[in-house]
Amino acid sequence: QVQLVESGGGLVQPGGSLWLSCAVSGVAIDTYPVACWRQIPGKQREFVGDIILGSPEYASSVKGRFTISQDTARNAVYLHMNDLKPEDTGVYYCVARDIWGRGTQVTVSS
Repeated sequence: QVQLVESGGGLVQPGGSLWLSCAVSGVAIDTYPVACWRQIPGKQREFVGDIILGSPEYASSVKGRFTISQDTARNAVYLHMNDLKPEDTGVYYCVARDIWGRGTQVTVSS
């Protein structure tokens, strides 16, 4: 059974940074892709990026500011977010094999 648990969200000021973690069970992340999505208030869910066989890709809205990495020993994926903007506010999710985690709230506000 695939399960994903996100953690690390919180409140940060504009220009700040946050690390999000995604603990994955039931699937090996070195063989299956893990994606990050976000739900911004008033908008549809938005693709943030993913990591496939250790190679990350990003949406244009976050490229250069966000970094996705993985620890195959821990079977975990990490999203490092820099230069956060108020429009990055939302609930961030991990997805693997069409299974979604519960998400973690990120709020960027002064």
